[in-house]
Amino acid sequence: MIQTVRRYERGFPVTDPFLHPTKTHRAQASSGLLSGSSPASEQTHDEFTHVELTFLEKRVQNWIRFGRIADERVIDRQRRLVSFTPGSIFAVVRCTANDYGTVVSRIDILRAVRSGERYSTVPFVRPGGESLLRLAGWPKVEKVLQAIDIVEALGIDPADAAPEHWRHVHNRLSVGERPRPYTPSRHRAWLHRRKAAP
Repeated sequence: MIQTVRRYERGFPVTDPFLHPTKTHRAQASSGLLSGSSPASEQTHDEFTHVELTFLEKRVQNWIRFGRIADERVIDRQRRLVSFTPGSIFAVVRCTANDYGTVVSRIDILRAVRSGERYSTVPFVRPGGESLLRLAGWPKVEKVLQAIDIVEALGIDPADAAPEHWRHVHNRLSVGERPRPYTPSRHRAWLHRRKAAP
């Protein structure tokens, strides 16, 4: 059985993701990609896709599993707003618990859309995004997190993986089947296709 690299308790990270950001997030902060530093792109803020993250210990956690954050704004002690440039891919996990345990576990992998593109609405995501994966229930969410860990173990940022891979993971897990793992050869093929695209 594949063991996840990160530790979770039924969808909740064992550490506060606000205080312990992801590897990608740390790299962005050090390279000046977050708010308060140099602009991430020439695009206006209105073209970004915005995700509201919430942290209420052992109650509500909306957090980013991967993705290149282009801008970030702290709303209050429990909430912050992170933004993604059009075309970027990111994963958002939403978990809610009560006194008896976790009652909601969901994960969405989305592509941030450009102006005029169609999109699916997702709670806490404005305006929404192109849905590559959407699954609910801790057993399925855990398997998606494992699939993300496999990509990272290859030295590949999940945000750079082929979008078709996340659709494949969605389709297989939706019917209770095991998805095929991502491979370096598949990633190279995707990079060649992306480079050749107009």
